[in-house]
Amino acid sequence: MTSARHARSRLIVTVDALRLALAESSDLLGFTLGGTIDEETAAAAEADGVPRKFLDFCRVLNGVGCGPSVQLFSLWEAEEHQFYCEPVVDSPLPLSPEKLYCVGMIQEAPVYLDRAGGDVLGALEEGPDWPDAERFDQLAPSVEAFFLERLVDPAEYQRLALIDDELVEYDDWLKLLRRAGLSG
Repeated sequence: MTSARHARSRLIVTVDALRLALAESSDLLGFTLGGTIDEETAAAAEADGVPRKFLDFCRVLNGVGCGPSVQLFSLWEAEEHQFYCEPVVDSPLPLSPEKLYCVGMIQEAPVYLDRAGGDVLGALEEGPDWPDAERFDQLAPSVEAFFLERLVDPAEYQRLALIDDELVEYDDWLKLLRRAGLSG
């Protein structure tokens, strides 16, 4: 439990730093960081089958658009994207709404939360051809870890977003990470 509590407090500190940097950065896109969901909303969503591990993340950060090709959904956006969990004809992927919950998109490929274990999964290397992938890759052990280790890490984000070195200085998410003191 100590490790989960540490990750949650690290998430809160990181999101607070990002929110402060965004508030002081009128030149950056305002839709980058979502708000939070309240306990009543979370309880209703959990009763409707939304995984608690995703709701715990949304209590701190209800969606984040890191750029045009990298997004973790808000609760409402996620609810609209659950069709990505449905089986796809001729796809070898184990798609199932009972096993997966779609929590985001990267390069036109869905990002999933494994309902049983809480792992974040995806077939990102395939991009828009993700149904043709042979298997899902584990992207992180949790939504919090995915955000902190992949999206807040400038090098990992740059790799996921397919940003070449010449465009690094123009990417708003990377600018926000630098201004928040999170760029290493």
